[in-house]
Amino acid sequence: MGQCWVICKKTFSVTLVFNALLSIGCAMGILSGFYWRYQNWQPFSPYLVSAALFWVLIAAAVINIFPSAGLGRSLHTGRLFFHHYFYGFLVLLLSAAYVIFFTPVSLLNIFFVNDTSVPVNLGRVFLLGGGALVLDDLPDVHGRIDSFLCWLKTKAGQCGKIISALQLITGAASFYLFTAMALAMNQDPSYITIANLVVLVSVLITSITSLIFVKRKVWLKIQC
Repeated sequence: MGQCWVICKKTFSVTLVFNALLSIGCAMGILSGFYWRYQNWQPFSPYLVSAALFWVLIAAAVINIFPSAGLGRSLHTGRLFFHHYFYGFLVLLLSAAYVIFFTPVSLLNIFFVNDTSVPVNLGRVFLLGGGALVLDDLPDVHGRIDSFLCWLKTKAGQCGKIISALQLITGAASFYLFTAMALAMNQDPSYITIANLVVLVSVLITSITSLIFVKRKVWLKIQC
């Protein structure tokens, strides 16, 4: 039973990292449309004042990655032949090859193009999944990376109150994004698409995760 709980908690940790990356990917797609693809585009209006607020979602997701991965760092789940990061890099490599050879979009633009076809979304999911596995196990990739992350933790600990304040602000703003999107979908059914529902759920998870981390004061307790 104990080992099962450890595996569940580790899976939860990787899932939170995956969701943070998903929020970043979704925000990049919306921001690319807002700045480059569509002139005077105001998605989810009138409830969302500006799509530029998705920059705040990116910030919230980035701040969430470190403590999310930290949830599973102290757990000893064992490994099947190799470290988790090995499988993460393998998934990234295979996903990149799949996108290059079997989808109509460029690997560099896959999170910026407006293409919600199944093959493209499949490539996105596996790229994010591979990235989540690597980030969750990043300190084990190399000793120098572990030392650098330890240095970052020390610096973050010195600015813990500032980072916690930023996490509170970005988490609250992300919850506003979720509310605005939900209200817009309720008013205009054309907004209700699978892609938008994925964004909606990811934004909600990111906002709640941010606020929970603030409540638990994770950035004030971080240590190398």
